[in-house]
Amino acid sequence: MTKTSSPKEEQPGGVKNPILLKRILVPIDFSEYSKNSLRYAVPFARQFGAELILVYVVEPTVYPSDFAFGQMGIPSLERELRERGKVELDRLVEAHTGEEVAVRTMIRTGKPYLEIINVAKEETVDLIIIATHGHSGVEHVLFGSTTEKVVRKAPCPVLTLRSPEHEFIVD
Repeated sequence: MTKTSSPKEEQPGGVKNPILLKRILVPIDFSEYSKNSLRYAVPFARQFGAELILVYVVEPTVYPSDFAFGQMGIPSLERELRERGKVELDRLVEAHTGEEVAVRTMIRTGKPYLEIINVAKEETVDLIIIATHGHSGVEHVLFGSTTEKVVRKAPCPVLTLRSPEHEFIVD
């Protein structure tokens, strides 16, 4: 079996870094948990010279109608959520990232875990940084966990953050 070496980038001081991160994906739902993920992602992006990709997923809004028509989507509500999401993403970028960090924002519509995985594949993401919301028991059984599904199906490593356990970011 032949070992292949992955590309190594030189860090300040001439030290070779065995980790190469070019794109870091941060799913944002505007909760404090996801904002905390961004707090972790920014130093990673700075240290590795990586681009941050922030993705906000709008879940399709479906309301039951009657038995003749089935479920009905409400496009105006989804459009409004997308527009508000764009404004809030722009605010987050302005407030939490510096000019030295390249940032792109995306808004997708669909099931959050699927869209996060799709973006990771389409953008050849090297790392996903995502928060857990700490659901347990019945709530976890009923709603499932977006983070858990992302961890199981992601095409790249996933750093999960559970708040407010042990922090390693220095403010």
